[in-house]
Amino acid sequence: MTEWINEYYFWIKWVHYLAFVSWMAGLFYLPRLFVYHVEHKENKGFVDVVKIQERKLYFAIQNPAMIATLITGSLMLHAHKEILMEGVAYMHVKLTCVTLLILFHIHNYFCLRALSKDIYTKSGKYFRIYNEFPTIMFIIIALMIVVRPF
Repeated sequence: MTEWINEYYFWIKWVHYLAFVSWMAGLFYLPRLFVYHVEHKENKGFVDVVKIQERKLYFAIQNPAMIATLITGSLMLHAHKEILMEGVAYMHVKLTCVTLLILFHIHNYFCLRALSKDIYTKSGKYFRIYNEFPTIMFIIIALMIVVRPF
């Protein structure tokens, strides 16, 4: 299997980048929709439109992009197992951030579900702060990819 991966490695890497950027776009924007949802809860027509946007963003963009990111990332790691075996710190930091993003993604689902049922307890301020988490993870991941400081 490794030969096949190595032959198409740069195509896999290209798909990985596209999927990761798409996933991150969803992770950046969905909490912003949560802010709009919570801060305009008295405007039912507006909230109904935001609920549709939230659902489509999560299920049609974020989920497939996350799955593609994880599959292609796993294939690249399989092709270069030595990165993990050597104890390369930057890769472990990057994978920790990816794990935290997966948990954030899952938490987004629970927020989405509560908001869709109008049973939410969080404020717009909470979601504004919550919205910063994927940005911090993205900065760290980009640093690990480009600079590899460890």
